[in-house]
Amino acid sequence: MEIHKRVADTTGVVHRFVLDFELIFLNERKFHAIQSFIHNWWWLSIVYAFFYIILIFIGRAWMARKDQKYELRTALVLWNASLTIFSLWGAFRCVPELINIVIRHGFMYSICDSQYKQGITGLWVCLFMASKVPETIDTLFIVLRRQELIFLHWYHHATVLVYCFYSYAFFASTGRWFVSMNYCVHTLMYCYFALRAARIRIPPFVQVFITLLQIVQMIAGCVVNVAAYNYKQKGYSCGTTDTNIALSLALYASYFMLFAHFFYMAYLKKGLKKKK
Repeated sequence: MEIHKRVADTTGVVHRFVLDFELIFLNERKFHAIQSFIHNWWWLSIVYAFFYIILIFIGRAWMARKDQKYELRTALVLWNASLTIFSLWGAFRCVPELINIVIRHGFMYSICDSQYKQGITGLWVCLFMASKVPETIDTLFIVLRRQELIFLHWYHHATVLVYCFYSYAFFASTGRWFVSMNYCVHTLMYCYFALRAARIRIPPFVQVFITLLQIVQMIAGCVVNVAAYNYKQKGYSCGTTDTNIALSLALYASYFMLFAHFFYMAYLKKGLKKKK
């Protein structure tokens, strides 16, 4: 496999050390074939999310009848390490493009422009969408290891999966921000999970910091959606629909409340109890 040292993307950003498979969206025929397929079949994500939720409860009931849980420590380390590498690679392709657009064209353009859909960054946006399916394996580990499964976990996985497929099928320009933020947070999060699974001691503040980053991400997501709506109201052309903005804003607001509640219960309330 050839490595290309410098490749100019469709939005003007130059990517370094690009592998052959990352050039697939620069091929017009392949790009449009993939876009057409996703546009026609994105609704299958709803079916997948439905069965995902059902299987969670079936799996938990089955594990409750078993005498022993599964350890799966090595598999868990490898799984989280692979997602760390994937997320870091995705961030390496998406964040520089976002920064380049903001510097060259401004905040409004970064929210409303959809040109990044095609090219190297566009491929990693597509891979981000697709990754929401294998990421549900996170839940499988929790169920098989008989760990606590909170509502936030499976609600987040199911709704993000459907929203990502829907948003990509009808391409929302605001995804430039959402994807870049999520790749960065997931890089840190899955790295933390991999180290914990490997029984490497991590200072407690790291977990608190990651949760705070997730909360900040949800606030930023709300800000981006509100900004997109305001730009559209002022008559500017923006590559997202009012329906998508409403759905995205509702999801980000719900995630914010759930993560904030988790933060309070996991860190603040426990800290108060210890002091008492």
